[in-house]
Amino acid sequence: MGSASRRPAARPGVLAVIALLVVGVSVLWPWKSGAAPAAPIMGNATHFDALGAPYGGCGLPQDVLDAPDFVALNVYNTPGDYSFYPRPIPPSQAAKIGLWDNGRNCGRFVQVTIGDYCTGVNDGAPGQPFCRNGSWVTDGYAGAQLTMVVADSCGDSNAWCRDDPGHLDLSTASLNRFVKNGVPVGDMNPAHWNNRRVSWSYVPAPNYTGDLKLGFLQGAQRYWTAIAVSHLPNGVHGVEFLGADGSWQQAQPDSDLGQAFLIGPTATAGTAYAIRVRDASDALVNDGRVYRFTLPDQCLSGCAAAYTGINYTTGTSTPPTNPTTTTPTTTTTTTTPAGASCAVTSAVTSSWNGGHQLEFTVKNTGSVPLTGWTTAFSFAGDQQVTNSWNAAATQSGRQVRAANQAYNGTLSAGATTTWGAVVTGSAQALAELACTAR
Repeated sequence: MGSASRRPAARPGVLAVIALLVVGVSVLWPWKSGAAPAAPIMGNATHFDALGAPYGGCGLPQDVLDAPDFVALNVYNTPGDYSFYPRPIPPSQAAKIGLWDNGRNCGRFVQVTIGDYCTGVNDGAPGQPFCRNGSWVTDGYAGAQLTMVVADSCGDSNAWCRDDPGHLDLSTASLNRFVKNGVPVGDMNPAHWNNRRVSWSYVPAPNYTGDLKLGFLQGAQRYWTAIAVSHLPNGVHGVEFLGADGSWQQAQPDSDLGQAFLIGPTATAGTAYAIRVRDASDALVNDGRVYRFTLPDQCLSGCAAAYTGINYTTGTSTPPTNPTTTTPTTTTTTTTPAGASCAVTSAVTSSWNGGHQLEFTVKNTGSVPLTGWTTAFSFAGDQQVTNSWNAAATQSGRQVRAANQAYNGTLSAGATTTWGAVVTGSAQALAELACTAR
């Protein structure tokens, strides 16, 4: 009982991705998605044991998937042509785009229905018909169904991935979990499988509750910020991030991984981010909800784990962005909740004749979430703050106070955020650097 022999596409290294961007090879999705196929889609089905390490073709580790039952879709639509083609497939070769759709169908759910059994040879050999020297017959497993998530891509040079546009590659462990008359079939694989026919359709995420899940990918850091978006109500067709210039910008896919994107910060060289997501219909998820988060401390020099999940705050309004001219603010006295505390560190990130740039990292060091924070320090000389971002800063003589903005005041225990400032005068050690939690 055969299965398609294939390996998920390996994730390219950081330098490879950066090289693509530098030479101007587009890894964006500037063109529309392929035409949606009529439902149900008919095809053959194979099976494979697990996603690649650390990621499947959609950019997520297997343990982060929304379901234990997952499938791969065909990268290419090239019947009779088993040649290699770079991914993503460009608009000039749109006819070669398979139902994986350059990753744009990643994260969607499909309902799969078992069809006929093959009594002959069904091995997917290139240039050979399916079910050779046999016939398709209906048996007691026909009609069994299972809902599965799209998590991988099938691009091998075999008949399954090339000659059969509607082909599905199913997780092996899922085969005996197909349900008929309310009961799992239990024993379809291996004795009654033989790479069957199936029919399938896209469906909304079943019993969807909650909100998106976000995580940083391995190697993500301040200057190469790769995130994965999952727990989607209807797939992901794009991510937009709020750039330092205050405009929404389309995020580039991390190579061709459908749920992984490269984003930029809300302030130049910052570590705070704001994104919104578009689903498979190109509609903004949750009516344009904005998701705001920061790079965790363990990722400042590059995330070591394959996936580092993150907390975020949400809203529907666009937050202020860098630069923000320093203006006077009114100080409000608040009561610090029990268990609340914070700490702040500073660093000079750049300097020039007559000025320098500071970055402050605020961390919730307490055991309860913060609803706000204020940092304070004193300059050693006549330095002056001329601009700030991600905080509202005021200066009186040598003393400076900076309070959080509306979008980065909420910090869970252990979480961090940053704010920055442009300063006139030479860089000197700051005195009385402190953080007050609210």
